Amino acid sequence: MSDEWPKIKARTVTTISPWMDVIAREVEFAPDAKAEVYHAVGQRDYLAILARTPDGRIPLVRQYRPAMEAFTWELPAGLLEEGEDAAEAAARELLEETGYPARATHSLGAPASPCTGRLSNRVHSFFVETGEQLSDFKPEPGLTVALKTPAELVAMIKADEFVQQLHLGTLMMAGLKGFLKLPV
Repeated sequence: MSDEWPKIKARTVTTISPWMDVIAREVEFAPDAKAEVYHAVGQRDYLAILARTPDGRIPLVRQYRPAMEAFTWELPAGLLEEGEDAAEAAARELLEETGYPARATHSLGAPASPCTGRLSNRVHSFFVETGEQLSDFKPEPGLTVALKTPAELVAMIKADEFVQQLHLGTLMMAGLKGFLKLPV
C-alpha cells in the first residue's frame, strides 16, 4: 500500500445479481485513524448513444424502468460486456434497440463518472451517424422507438419528459464536440 492517505484497508464485494454488486470499503483517512465503511454499487460500464439518422432525426427509446416505477424516454443505452470494445458495443446496442446500423461512431470523450459518491462504474458516451433502419426490425417487447428532431427533443426536455441525467450529459458533450446543436 501507498504511504499516502486515504487508504483502502479492506474491500468486500457482495454480488446481488448478474448486473449489480454492493461494494463495502473500509477507508482510513489518516495514520492510526479509525477506518470508516463506505458502500457503492458496482456494475459494468454503461453506454449512452446519441444517434442521428440520415434524415437528421434522433432515435429515442421508451421503456418501463422498475427503479422509477414508470416509463421513461431515453437515448439507446446498455452495459458494456466483459472485454468488449466500447465503440463496438455502442453500435451493437444501437442496432439491438432501434434497428439502426452504425455508419460512423464517435467517442464523446473519456469515460465519465455517473455518480462519484455511490457508483463505481463509468459511462462511455458516443455520437453515432446511422444508416437506414433495417427493414425487418421489430423492437423488443415493451420497448418503443421514436424518432425526434432536435427541436422535439428540446421540447421533451423542457416538459420533463426526457429526464435521464446521464443522457442529458451525453447531449451536452455532443454539443460541446460540435456533433449536435439543440435549439433554445
